[in-house]
Amino acid sequence: MTEPETPRGELTLRTLAMPADVNVNGDIFGGWVLSQMDIATGIVAGTRADGRVATVAVDAMKFIRPVKVGDVLCIYARIERVGRTSMGIGVEAWVLRGRIGEREKVTEAIFTYVAIDEDGRPREVPETAPTHAWD
Repeated sequence: MTEPETPRGELTLRTLAMPADVNVNGDIFGGWVLSQMDIATGIVAGTRADGRVATVAVDAMKFIRPVKVGDVLCIYARIERVGRTSMGIGVEAWVLRGRIGEREKVTEAIFTYVAIDEDGRPREVPETAPTHAWD
């Protein structure tokens, strides 16, 4: 018997899928889900970079199941790699069906960010993660 899959990463964002976010089929727009994932991974990347970051790529985006109105979208993010100026942030989106129902994975991806300075130019990511009051 296989173990049930569980989210990988830290719960970074939770939000409720609303009727204003549906497509013509009545499901939540994939672009809305993608934007929530970008927000969550941006939080993780900005914290690790200790400053501004910019999304430069979304890799391996895989939609698994639709998101429905009333689902709670839960975004889990984790640092996959840290380079000199860039970071890869793994992300999974899960839902709680009908706000309280069964948990299901709906999509996953890897977002790549570049740390940027005040002028929008790449800068080095600190060698060690900064310590913040909320850690």
